[in-house]
Amino acid sequence: MATREHETRTLFGHPIGLTNLFGVELWERFSFYGMLTILGYYLYYSVSDGGLALEQSTATGIVGAYGGLVYLSTVLGGWLADRVLGMERTVFYGGVVVMAGHIALALIPGLTGVGIGLVLVALGSGALKANASSLLGTLYAKGDPRADGGFTLFYLGINLGAFVGPLITGLLQTSVGFHWGFGAAAVGMALGLVQYVIFRRNLGEHGRDVPNPLPRSAIGKTVGVFVAGAVVIALVIALGLVTLRNLSQVTTGVIIVASIAYFAIMLTNSRVTEDERIRVRAFIPLFIANAVFWSLFQQMFTVLAVYSDERMNWSLFGWTAPSSWIGSIEPVWIIALSPLFALMWTRLGKRAPTTPRKFAYGVIGMGLAFLCFVPLAGTEGRTVPVLAVTAILAVFAISELLISPIGLSVTTKLAPEAFRAQMMALYFFSVGIGTSMSGVLAGYYDAAHEFFYFGTLGGITVVVGVIVLALTPWISRHMEGVH
Repeated sequence: MATREHETRTLFGHPIGLTNLFGVELWERFSFYGMLTILGYYLYYSVSDGGLALEQSTATGIVGAYGGLVYLSTVLGGWLADRVLGMERTVFYGGVVVMAGHIALALIPGLTGVGIGLVLVALGSGALKANASSLLGTLYAKGDPRADGGFTLFYLGINLGAFVGPLITGLLQTSVGFHWGFGAAAVGMALGLVQYVIFRRNLGEHGRDVPNPLPRSAIGKTVGVFVAGAVVIALVIALGLVTLRNLSQVTTGVIIVASIAYFAIMLTNSRVTEDERIRVRAFIPLFIANAVFWSLFQQMFTVLAVYSDERMNWSLFGWTAPSSWIGSIEPVWIIALSPLFALMWTRLGKRAPTTPRKFAYGVIGMGLAFLCFVPLAGTEGRTVPVLAVTAILAVFAISELLISPIGLSVTTKLAPEAFRAQMMALYFFSVGIGTSMSGVLAGYYDAAHEFFYFGTLGGITVVVGVIVLALTPWISRHMEGVH
């Protein structure tokens, strides 16, 4: 009876479990983006300004690489859910590790605190993020037309957190110091964990099963693999093969290799049916398009963070707002537009553009958004008005709503049954490639050559989007009934 009650209870036409996942993701994103928007400044600001005085290009590379490592760690979170804990428990334990990472950033000074804190946040976010999205997917049956609307509402929670986080941490950073900002991120994640525990019952039995349990005979071998991996990482760092300067390049390469390996595993695994293999193949061009999209979008925290600090005029009625507030502008547009998109997808149902077309439009829109920076190039100093960038970030938001929540939704629909959580981790690999690439590309940014930088990247991205649009009939045919 209790299980049936959870299945039938709804809020605004959606499963009641959406409310809990909405809340925990809101607070996790509050902590994540609140920390991320001040991280770059903490790394390259001078010691007298509370920073660590790294080179600016090195700092933006670290930010991009860190974001990539967050998404790379989703494979571990997916594996834990599929083989050991189940999705529901992995979400909780991931949040605990995230909170510990923010506490380390707040309390431990220097690069030691950065190293410990970022590793913990990356591991915890990877576990929570992949499984919260996958868990939401289990609340909807395959083919349920409400799913895209539900994921768009879920995305609203993400962006509420992304909006408030930078506002709070930015004010704390400029008034009392960076470590207070990192501490606020820890408090946010703690609040998310409290609400998750209180309303855990809303999820019913969803995500509590372990779809592919790890047999006892394999535990020793698995532990050995993890230990060997840790030893290899330690040796690579000790030998100087990975440095702060090349971290974003190495991270990008690792995620690309891991993605290829993961596709190969899914396409050859005996537990994956032939129909499921066809759907995985259809996912490949969407994976590439998503990586291209995020390589531009995630420059919000690399190139555009520097742009905000050096080129934007943040004077508001005689008061200068923190540069990190650029991280809160785009989420405002998402908050305003998400309900409209959710309503639109729900009303249109089967008449909505197919998923591949939404992806193509999102990539094209992202390229056009970068091209909008071209007319602002050529001036010197902090001369770009906030309103101009606010308008451009509206194009970012529309493009994001066309591709990101839709990507989360379609991944759950195309996932093989034995790889539900790990398929979501593979989706986040594409985000990880784009995020780490944002750090690589940031190394080529120079205020004196903005016209070339924004124009070239914007133009290439538009071309990629047009290619995806041309491939939409093939992709749709191979999605085997998924709209």
